[in-house]
Amino acid sequence: MARYVALLRAVNLGGKTEVDLEAVRGMFRSLGLEEVVSVLRSGNVVFNAPAQPSERLEGRLESEARRRLALDTAFLVRSAAQWSQTLARNPFPEMAEKDPGHLLVAFLKDAPDAEHWKALREAIRGPEKVEGREREAYLVYPEGVGRSRLTAQFIERHLGTRGTSRNWNTVRKLASLLNG
Repeated sequence: MARYVALLRAVNLGGKTEVDLEAVRGMFRSLGLEEVVSVLRSGNVVFNAPAQPSERLEGRLESEARRRLALDTAFLVRSAAQWSQTLARNPFPEMAEKDPGHLLVAFLKDAPDAEHWKALREAIRGPEKVEGREREAYLVYPEGVGRSRLTAQFIERHLGTRGTSRNWNTVRKLASLLNG
């Protein structure tokens, strides 16, 4: 068995796409996944499954959520090893220490090519910074996310793929559950 985290895209945010996390955990268990734990209301589920590519788990979880819960959302799945790489590749370590609430990681469905990363960086008009590492975008919001024009939709449009973001505090919390 291997340890994984599944991130549900755009759930339980400001009254949009309300999801009963107990029902989600129940769905995971009914699929034979073990040690299922949800973290925060934003849709983070840590679990054990037979070792397999995370993309295979994403597809299975998405289709079962549609079928069982009438929930049509993306699942972004990473193994414990992939999650450790996400932490290790952080290009903004100072921000992670000094202001982790303003450092986000966008977990992406696909790895954008160099042209997409360039297009995103060139389109940013505010103080935000972005660096891409395969299927993760590291985002710095010095003035906070709420007022920024660097929204999820903006990022997805420029990168050509869907994703979901978590702040560095949540990334670390999930890391401790994955490894502990």
